Amino acid sequence: MTDFRDKVALITGAASGIGRQLALQLAAHGAKVAALDRQDDGLQKLGAEFAGRPFARAAADVTDLAAVRAAARELEAQLGPTDLLIAAAGIGRKTPSDDFSAEEINAHIQVNLMGVVNSIDSVLPGMKQRRRGHLAVLSSVASYRGLPLLAGYCASKAGVNALFDALRIELPPLGIDVTTICPSWIRTPMTAHLNLPANEIMEVDKAAAIILDAIARRRPFIAFPASKVWQLRLLRHLPRWWSDWLTRRHLARLRKYIVEM
Repeated sequence: MTDFRDKVALITGAASGIGRQLALQLAAHGAKVAALDRQDDGLQKLGAEFAGRPFARAAADVTDLAAVRAAARELEAQLGPTDLLIAAAGIGRKTPSDDFSAEEINAHIQVNLMGVVNSIDSVLPGMKQRRRGHLAVLSSVASYRGLPLLAGYCASKAGVNALFDALRIELPPLGIDVTTICPSWIRTPMTAHLNLPANEIMEVDKAAAIILDAIARRRPFIAFPASKVWQLRLLRHLPRWWSDWLTRRHLARLRKYIVEM
């Protein structure tokens, strides 16, 4: 993937999980990595693995617009203008109706949706001025429809998809590519404790390779793995009563998976 050589890639949520793996793989392909996360200790550990390769880090909470703008300026001052934004910062926790919490659902919206908005805001003006750039976001197959016990997560990721659907029409004429990435379960610290069988979860290095290949190819949208995607696409396109009936049938199985989420 020579497409990333000497390109500045700003990654949010880079201290752990999929963001961290993307940072390492991008560096292996010659990219200059700008890592942003609120966990500065995790960023320091990540930086220690770069062994002299171009790397800069900035600690900021993606829900704080002023902090994200300042962090982006700091990172660009060290590495140069951002060529690629990968908005990977996110949270995922259960939000069951029997313990409905506006605060918990709002937390998902603030991190998973508004955090993406804030990250885009920090780099898009420069991309427009230069008439080149690439915005990529980590959404989820859970964006396809609301799933029981995961209302907050699904709602936030559906919002991300709608946001990027709009940007994907407006920005390419300005020289800016837009990519929405919808994976299923990936083995990261956020999912490591879930009661998922091996065939239901993808290893993080494999998922990162698929994501970077899609970005390098300038794909507008990718969802994987196919074994999960077709099921959720079917639920989205079936008549509502049928989709709800099938989802209820799988509620017990879903509850078992996310009991510790």
